[in-house]
Amino acid sequence: MTEPIASPKRTIEIIKKYDFAFQKKFGQNFLIDHHVLNKIVTSSEISKDDVVVEIGPGIGSLTQQLAENAKHVIAVEIDKKLIPILEDTLSDYSNITIINEDILKVDLGKLVEEKNNNKPIKVVANLPYYITTPIIMGLFEKNIPITSITVMVQKEVADRMRAEPSTKDYGALTLAIKYYCDPYIVANVPPNCFIPRPKIGSAVIKLTKHTSPPVKVDNEKLLFRIIRASFNQRRKTLINGLSNNLQEMFEKSDIRQAMDNIGLQSNIRGEALNLEEFSNLTNELNKFIK
Repeated sequence: MTEPIASPKRTIEIIKKYDFAFQKKFGQNFLIDHHVLNKIVTSSEISKDDVVVEIGPGIGSLTQQLAENAKHVIAVEIDKKLIPILEDTLSDYSNITIINEDILKVDLGKLVEEKNNNKPIKVVANLPYYITTPIIMGLFEKNIPITSITVMVQKEVADRMRAEPSTKDYGALTLAIKYYCDPYIVANVPPNCFIPRPKIGSAVIKLTKHTSPPVKVDNEKLLFRIIRASFNQRRKTLINGLSNNLQEMFEKSDIRQAMDNIGLQSNIRGEALNLEEFSNLTNELNKFIK
């Protein structure tokens, strides 16, 4: 392998050489800890059979490690000022495709078809905090063929992804993640592992996609509407939260009846229900849709 990009010395050299200015709007923090990079690559279980999509490669610190282990790496970078830097730092590698685009606008389905014959890819990223949830949910909701997503996120987001019912971190994101995948926190990462240093801690989390959802639900769209409505007014009881937010769909008496049918107390809050209970409630309420 050529000299690692991820060392503090090399990262600073690259930033100075290109007179690169960090853009706050893109949430840029470059990883400078080789040990953390190795953990990301190892936990994502990348082999020479894998095509990997990396979101936000920055100056190529993680991209370099991925290219050493994968068959092909597709690096999607939104900041056009980083493209010439990536083309320079990664010039020794013939198995990298660099795309200057917003990941939310990329046709990943088409890319997977072109680069991997529609076989599942692996996604790896050091995600900007402000856009973590839209990116991850977009990957799942668009049914992109994916084996796993291994990402660096804000620690509190990682905690929300694997929270338990009736805890402060538990919410709509937790349930969506549980529906699509199995979350596992690989490592906690302190601020001093980045340039510039973020104000808060991060965590690497691996999301291994389920081959099929762990619950049987008749109306997936309704499930997520019910979940969101249940947490919109978190302190309200489930019945009040649902009747306030879904009044155009259900009478309060319908909701009470559906809850009775699956044995839920009338004073229960949404935050107390697990994924299976939400799916049972969805299947009951779905019967009331004309």
